[in-house]
Parts: sequence; C-alpha cells; structure tokens
Amino acid sequence: MQINARMIGAGVAAAVAATVGYILLSKPDDEAAFSTVTRDGAFSVRDYPGLRVAEVVVPGLRQAALSVGFTRLADYVFGRGRGGKRLPVPVFADGDEDGRGWRTRFLLPADAAIEAPGETEDGVRLRTLPARRIAALRFAGQDSEGALDAHEAELRAWIGANGLSPAGPVEHAFYNSPFTPAPLRRTEVLIPLAA
Repeated sequence: MQINARMIGAGVAAAVAATVGYILLSKPDDEAAFSTVTRDGAFSVRDYPGLRVAEVVVPGLRQAALSVGFTRLADYVFGRGRGGKRLPVPVFADGDEDGRGWRTRFLLPADAAIEAPGETEDGVRLRTLPARRIAALRFAGQDSEGALDAHEAELRAWIGANGLSPAGPVEHAFYNSPFTPAPLRRTEVLIPLAA
C-alpha cells in the first residue's frame, strides 16, 4: 500500500483541527471566581473572593522553579484520593514575599478532600487567600520573562493613568498547558489594588 502526500496532509490537517477544537472548546471545571468591576479592552479591575489554594515556593530561576512547583502541586492535588479530576485554573505564580524563590499556587477543586492547613514534606502549604481587588491585563502569546515584564509595565501604566494604587507585588496567571500554541494561550498579569 502506497501512502501519498495527500493522505499524509489530510491526516495532519485532521489532527491539527482536532487539537485546536479541543483547546478552544474545552472549559475548565473550576476557574477562579471573580466579579468584574470595570473593563477597558484587555485591562480590567476584578474583585476576587477568598480563594482556597495549595502553594509551594521553590528557589532558582523563574521558569525552572515554577516547573518544579507545578509538579509538586500536581502530585499533591491529584494524589492520595484528594478528588482532583482536572486542573483548576488559573495556575498563579509570583515571587515569594520573603525572597526565598518563586511561588506557584493551584486553586483547590471545590470537591477535593483536602486536609487542614499546614505544610507537607514537599513544602506544599494550604491556605485561603483573602478577598481582594486586582488589576488585570490579559494577553495571548509567549509568556517569557520579557513578555511578562513588558505586560507588567503596561498594567502599571494603566493603573497610574486611572488613579489606582498598587497594593502588592505582581502575580501571573496561566490558563493553558505549555503545549498549547502561543497564539491560543491565555495569560494574565495581576496586581493587587489598594481598597
């Protein structure tokens, strides 16, 4: 049986279409709830309720530390009968306020059987973030350090131009797998605001 270029092309096209359809149509089971206070194009101000999260801090360079943190949290959330079925989004990441490294946070699934707050042997800590107001800038494309820094500068300029005051360090929210093509990724830069 001969396989010709037309058959290969049709197979590749079908696989690409299926992947794009899955990415565009799949919706996470649990997404961080928030209410939009105001929206200005890709910029918005949001009110988040208190969120239950699992977090871990890993020292090192941002990308490597966040990768290790993601793996530790996934092992924790999905392990030992805790009830995680799909990864809740976004995955939050920021620099630890104590300067120890990079913090990765997972929103805990509503139906997960999670023990009382504390810290595991892998450094996973459970906590509830307080309700807060956040300025957000949503973008698609690469989430490299350069891109995140550039979008942070844009968000800080927008905050200043709108008479708002930052009340904490920048955070990043990642909504997609690293295997998602960059133009289809949803990433956000978040800055807490003074009340």
